[in-house]
Amino acid sequence: MNKQTASDEITLKETIIKMKEWFSYLLSKWMIILFFALLGAALGLVNTYFKEPVYTAELSFALEEQQSGEFSGALGLASQLGFDLGGGGGGIFTGANLIELFKSRRMVEQTLLSPISYGGSSISFAEMYIRVYKWRDLWAKDPEMKALGFPVNANRQQFSRAQDSILGVIYESISKTNLKVEQKDKRVDIITIEMQSANEEFAKFFTEALAKEVSDFYVKTKSRKASMNMEILEKQTDSVRRELNSAITGVAIANDNTFGLNPALNVRRAPSARRQVDVQANTAILTELVKQTELARVVLRKETPLIQVIDRPILPLKKDKSGRLKSLIVGGLIGGFLIVLILLLRRIFKDITK
Repeated sequence: MNKQTASDEITLKETIIKMKEWFSYLLSKWMIILFFALLGAALGLVNTYFKEPVYTAELSFALEEQQSGEFSGALGLASQLGFDLGGGGGGIFTGANLIELFKSRRMVEQTLLSPISYGGSSISFAEMYIRVYKWRDLWAKDPEMKALGFPVNANRQQFSRAQDSILGVIYESISKTNLKVEQKDKRVDIITIEMQSANEEFAKFFTEALAKEVSDFYVKTKSRKASMNMEILEKQTDSVRRELNSAITGVAIANDNTFGLNPALNVRRAPSARRQVDVQANTAILTELVKQTELARVVLRKETPLIQVIDRPILPLKKDKSGRLKSLIVGGLIGGFLIVLILLLRRIFKDITK
């Protein structure tokens, strides 16, 4: 037990002695450390002059709540009568699923191919991205890349391999570096989109265009069933209305043909009676179809839109550019730390090789 204690004391003593030696060694190299610290501070200060500012656009929205109970009874009655009005599209576009939808390649690429007015002309966001980051300057010596373009609303299926590659690189950069979609407070159903870019206009308008693209996709997907059923009901209503008008006209014609007829010849009144039955039947059917059509229209409106925007990005956007004092301090600390680490490693290596 005493041997173990003595060994621990020796080890601790040796550690303290070694640390004092390292401190004395670093103190003797203070001029070198100071030089590299000042060099790092100078590089940090220079970086502030050449580093482009980053603009952040922020858009927040609330998810649409599920349809309330006031329509549940009407929908149940419609189902009993054989009408499926859609509704209740499920929760596939809520929470984490909706966040991933915003960052999906399909949504981002469709937004990149949508139009924006820039430099006095209408171009796609992809073309604007290329101009903002001056990629065409890098492609100047390559004829194929120089002629590469991304027209507004171009057919994605007809893109060349080079176009697919460039669009993929832009998507990766945006989704992994520039775009952030999150639900900041789990207790509140508000989702925030943050888009960072070196160009203020690109950050603002791309954020708004992406929100619109996702909203349109929802309308076409989640409310597709309700929309189809409403269209079917409208066609059926129009068809029955035409039949009713035809039956009403038929009653009038039949009455004209039997006007002043001998009451004993009742068989000649049969066509008019049949037409009157058709009018009554078509009237009842049309009344029910009109009710169901209006109910289907209410359900469709209930499901649109998905996004209720709360805050939109407003120019000028928040600009993030490292301050000179901060860059000076950080650069000095990094330069000093690196030279201290190099000197210590060098001293340790010499001690080992003795």
